[in-house]
Amino acid sequence: MPLPFLTADRAYEPADDALPFDDRDRWRRPYRPGPWRVGVAALSLLLASFVLFAAVIIAFTASASEAGVVFGIALAVIAGSLRLLRMGAWVSARGLRQVGFFGTRTTPWERVVALRTVQQPVRWLGLPRTVQGQALILVRSDRPEQDAPVLLTTHNVDFLARAGSFDRAADTIEAWAAEYGRGRA
Repeated sequence: MPLPFLTADRAYEPADDALPFDDRDRWRRPYRPGPWRVGVAALSLLLASFVLFAAVIIAFTASASEAGVVFGIALAVIAGSLRLLRMGAWVSARGLRQVGFFGTRTTPWERVVALRTVQQPVRWLGLPRTVQGQALILVRSDRPEQDAPVLLTTHNVDFLARAGSFDRAADTIEAWAAEYGRGRA
């Protein structure tokens, strides 16, 4: 079964158009999820398979209510793994969507003032420790520039040790903003 949220829609080639898609109203992630994100999701899905197996054993040897609780835990782990794989920045003709683990924020292109790649301290793998790196900042018309959210960093789970992928993703998101943002005629 293909999982479209795991891969980018096309392989990146420098000669490609920045917006090579026919259906631009569909939400797309303009980059592939990083190995850290995929690895953590795979390990948690492996854990969920063991918990599901335990639920089956409990169902045959103990009460159905205990098996239901363990089955619910397995479903929660599976749902968390799938949400982890969906996290990131997504683009479409309607706007820019930042998907987090607990929430999603969508910004229409009309509110996007600028997207900037800046050199600043960034969080390493989302942990409190910060290192020097690059970040893609979203400047919106309805918020002060000091409160600009960070979309991508060179040290998050998608781009750690993949600086070229960060540059391509930032360039692609900036191309979508140039096409559909305020500069559009």
